[in-house]
Amino acid sequence: MISKLGVLSRRLAGDRDGMGAIEFAILFPILVMLYVGAFEVTIGLSVSKRASRAAATVADVITQQQTVTKSWLSDMPNVAASIFVPYNMGNRITLKVTGIQIDASANPTVKWSWAQDNSRPYAVNAAVTVPADLKKANSFLVRSELTVPYRLFLFGPNLMPNDSIITISRTYYYRQRQGDNVLCSDC
Repeated sequence: MISKLGVLSRRLAGDRDGMGAIEFAILFPILVMLYVGAFEVTIGLSVSKRASRAAATVADVITQQQTVTKSWLSDMPNVAASIFVPYNMGNRITLKVTGIQIDASANPTVKWSWAQDNSRPYAVNAAVTVPADLKKANSFLVRSELTVPYRLFLFGPNLMPNDSIITISRTYYYRQRQGDNVLCSDC
């Protein structure tokens, strides 16, 4: 009996049939995770790039005006949403726009602000922080703040908190194009 077991174990040890199937079964989950991870990273970077483009576009369009109103600004979420068209994120975008006056001492203050719910997110004349290289005395800036939640499609839905949602935020500053500032008559 022991000799039969020895012969059987030597035969199994030397048998290489099915080795490729076992290696594939071990590597397949790793390859699928790499593929899905690459897909998630690609889509996430595309959404991030579109968030940057949308925030910049909103600030750019506003700085081309000399005056704006709340009703005119209420179209800006649609401008941002049009950049996200294939991802259908228009109703999830959060947008804030702020007019920032920089006085002769290079102190920036809020001249007006608007959020897409028609509220005023920042108090008028409140101090505001802007990048040091934009603190030019006697100038005006328009700041756009865009936030969009990005839900991971496939990769690790239970690995991340908050149901696999990543919040992508972008802030852009643009100088006015015409005149001394951009006025908002009813903000």
